[in-house]
Amino acid sequence: MFKKSILVFFLCVIFTSKLSFSQCAMCKAVVENGDISMAEGVNNGITYLMVFPYLLIGILFFVIYRYKKKASG
Repeated sequence: MFKKSILVFFLCVIFTSKLSFSQCAMCKAVVENGDISMAEGVNNGITYLMVFPYLLIGILFFVIYRYKKKASG
């Protein structure tokens, strides 16, 4: 059950990061005045910055899982 919920969580994170290319108002204003490659660069930068908090939380949950598994075993 636990493995399925983690798999579903990571699939949701992956699919949402690909589908939601949202930007703040300033980013949108800068991109509207630029070209397509600049817009793609801003979107990639936002996605790149968004990945690290999810990785850190995932690592934290993995460490807690390993600790609890070792303590109960």
